[in-house]
Amino acid sequence: MSTPPPAPGAGRADGPSVRIGALAPLTRPGWAEAGRHLLAGLELAVRDVNEADGIGGRPLELLVRDTAADPHRAAAAVDELAGLGVAAVAGEYHSVVARSAAARADAIGLPFLCSSAVLDALTDQPTDWVARIAPAQSHGWRAYADFLLAAGHRRVAVAAQTSVYWASGTRVLRDHLAPRGGTVIELDMSALTPEAVCDALVDRRATALLLLVGHPEPAVPLVRSVRRDRRLAEVLIGAPAGQPELPEWASLLGADGAGIPFLRYLPDSLGPLGARVGKTLREQLAATPSFVAFEGYDTIAVLADVLRSHGTGRADIAASWPHVDVEGTRGRIRFSRTPGIDVWQWTWPPVRVVDRDPGAVDRFRIRHVG
Repeated sequence: MSTPPPAPGAGRADGPSVRIGALAPLTRPGWAEAGRHLLAGLELAVRDVNEADGIGGRPLELLVRDTAADPHRAAAAVDELAGLGVAAVAGEYHSVVARSAAARADAIGLPFLCSSAVLDALTDQPTDWVARIAPAQSHGWRAYADFLLAAGHRRVAVAAQTSVYWASGTRVLRDHLAPRGGTVIELDMSALTPEAVCDALVDRRATALLLLVGHPEPAVPLVRSVRRDRRLAEVLIGAPAGQPELPEWASLLGADGAGIPFLRYLPDSLGPLGARVGKTLREQLAATPSFVAFEGYDTIAVLADVLRSHGTGRADIAASWPHVDVEGTRGRIRFSRTPGIDVWQWTWPPVRVVDRDPGAVDRFRIRHVG
């Protein structure tokens, strides 16, 4: 799948295209709705670039590959895209998949600008080939832990599936909560039914349950079970990974999906660029655009600026990360080296803890500013 150059009359870009590879989960078992939002942002930004004379008069072209949340498929796509002559690869939502893509891009010398994956250890060693738009997990999840503490939650249960990503998130929460009097109670979702989780919450006297699980399974049935258990009426359900952000959450859970705080990487209000992009994305998606869609747009905004100012050579792109200074939809984007993170990192996108308003599930409330 690719985004073709604009039709005659749509913009001024002409000549041989500059190709960018794009990775996104567009089919199951990937979170396809997240992938659709990510791709919408990427494609809108490409269209805007081409309507503004492209890259020195050459159109920007997106070559899209579906990762389906498969790390091996992502690595193979990186190799394929490199063979097709892309200047860089962009995108991906799932952290474990992005880690595989980043490792392969680093190994073959192909710039990779990661849009949405947050795992701190995106690579095993320092690299100049990889940069990231999304905040690191440790940064966002510490803000979430601060929200829990401010709300009075000291006994926090995590219902977790087996994954490097979920294990990393649990570790961030424990390391931040423990010195402040908090306790993390781990509940293994490979061994427990939703009903057994409810019993464990009662037995362990947890005041909050965090969903470190996939969507819609088992997140949706787990929420339904907790909501229907009268013993747990005062227990907070949380989802730091952002499952409630996308419209499918509200359509599946309705009122049960409200009041579940999650991390969202949008500012309190958008500036002119963000407002314009948000309006167009809303029309394009026929739904409220998620922060993932804005991450996609910002990814292309950065790459277009780099390509225009530093050229289309792969080594030139990789050398440009420390010089990036671009106005994105959610603020000024600059990359830096951050302790514990081996890629070039935007420090930092806006981080908010929000939830869906119980009075109107399509409306979001800000609960904490990170």
